[in-house]
Amino acid sequence: MASTTALFSGLAGLNVNARRLEVIGNNISNINTTAFKRNRILFTSAFNRTFSLGSEPSALSGGTNPGQVGLGVGIAGTQRSFANGAINATGIDTDLAIEGDGFFILDRGGEQLYTRAGAFQFNSDNDLVTLSGERVQGYSVDDQFNLLTGTVDSVNIPSGTLTVAEETRVVTLSGNLNADGDLATTGSLITLGTFLVSAAPATGTTLLTALDPPLAFADGDTLTISGAERGGKTVPDATLNVTTTTDVDELMEFFRRALGIYDQGGFNATDDPYVADDGSVTIDASGNVIIEGNRGTLNDLAIDTTQLIVDSGGTITNPFVPVKNATANGESIRTSFVVYDSLGTELQIDLTMVLVHKDNNGTFWRPMSHSSDDTDLQNHLENGTLPVAAPWLPTGAEEDLPLLRFDNFGVLADETPLALSVDRANTGAKNPMGFDIRFTSPGDSVSAFSNTGESSTLAAVQQDGSPIGTLNSFSVGVDGIITGGFTNGLTRTIGQVALAKFRNAEGLVDVGNNLFGVGPNSGTALITTPLEFGTGRIVGGALEVSNVDLSAEFINMIQAQTGYSAAARVISTTDELLQQLLLIGR
Repeated sequence: MASTTALFSGLAGLNVNARRLEVIGNNISNINTTAFKRNRILFTSAFNRTFSLGSEPSALSGGTNPGQVGLGVGIAGTQRSFANGAINATGIDTDLAIEGDGFFILDRGGEQLYTRAGAFQFNSDNDLVTLSGERVQGYSVDDQFNLLTGTVDSVNIPSGTLTVAEETRVVTLSGNLNADGDLATTGSLITLGTFLVSAAPATGTTLLTALDPPLAFADGDTLTISGAERGGKTVPDATLNVTTTTDVDELMEFFRRALGIYDQGGFNATDDPYVADDGSVTIDASGNVIIEGNRGTLNDLAIDTTQLIVDSGGTITNPFVPVKNATANGESIRTSFVVYDSLGTELQIDLTMVLVHKDNNGTFWRPMSHSSDDTDLQNHLENGTLPVAAPWLPTGAEEDLPLLRFDNFGVLADETPLALSVDRANTGAKNPMGFDIRFTSPGDSVSAFSNTGESSTLAAVQQDGSPIGTLNSFSVGVDGIITGGFTNGLTRTIGQVALAKFRNAEGLVDVGNNLFGVGPNSGTALITTPLEFGTGRIVGGALEVSNVDLSAEFINMIQAQTGYSAAARVISTTDELLQQLLLIGR
């Protein structure tokens, strides 16, 4: 007799195979969906109708098995495969792919969601977002570009707006100082005329307002040095504001500092041959103003009458008459280079090297540094007072001006860097700005070999500072760290993409748009960085493609079609049997 149970078993077969076709159809339709994860449906047998539980073996019987008839088929569940899809390079900086088990973390109105699809873009706030607007989460940086890994936040890449500058800390020099050069024995010697006070020579404490014409000054006058030269290079203009308390000593110090003359405390060749290159500005017993410059041809001073300007209430005079009695000599070389303060301001530095001594221990060279961007001298002059510190750049007192010795093989005997300091008062930058000059480093060094007939050479080949630059590019590394490239050539860490890891990724709930939410059986998200805890690495400029295997889906579709057709045949066969049964009663 035909059974209606067979009808319902066939119906169950139709239902589950129809559901399987739905899953297969969804997989196939998402063959080109970014980072799509294929799904499969698993069947399970339904309850069985039991006729007999069977019996155990005995002396009279060998035992029987249970007698059961199945009642059809059911759906055990679906299972998503999170196997990695292939990585397809796109060349788009905002495209990211994951090779591993991690998920990108997204924020949608305070709700945390997860995805494998890394097709991101920027919004108007420079946040990295999905195509549907969820913000990508990661770690930001502080003002010093150090990662803040405590709490995830929206990944922001402020291209075109973020700026950065870097203070110079080290300058590296290269070249050769000609050991065959002439020793520097003489500095410039210039007289400016006689200071008289009622026919008597002035002294250092004589007030400028007490001098007789033509050098008489009045309160409020200004004295400007403009256009004077040191070694053929124009020195920066400097102005002294004369007050009722300004004396001749202050005037002498103004000349010395404005002309950049190093005075090492009045040493001379008798006291110490290694420091005989000091200069000075003095007034002798007859009242003659004497300017003695430093040794070395590139320290030679040139001043003419028109370059010493006195402004007395708008009346311009040139009361000084410079007379040059000696010219600076000796092998010397000057190099100019640029450094940057903490705000990225460009500062010009001049470094002059002078050959001051030779003996059995080698050659001795004196470094002298100047900068027109040093604020110390001019700030004091504008206030009518003179600074305590020198306007030039060596760290420490002028008496500690270093001396570089090159040994018998032309190699620098002491590789300790030369520490310089530039005053940056009232500029907004860190004050003072300090940096080192290295005369030797791997690949570059300054030597002191003989080079007959040739002059010394010296140049700055590297410095680590940079002016202001704007973020104009970025890249994402395998560890998720976002590195920004600036227009000044600097690179800085500007953030890091975070990833999430789940104990049971198959327990995540698909909420559409390639997004997943935490499910009851997924476990909580472990928020971490790429390469940690099996999250995998990030590939920038690439996307993960769907992991659907089209050939396998076609085979599954054939199987589902066959199962559906067979279940339909069960129903039609059962129907025929029922029809036959009804005919018996006619």
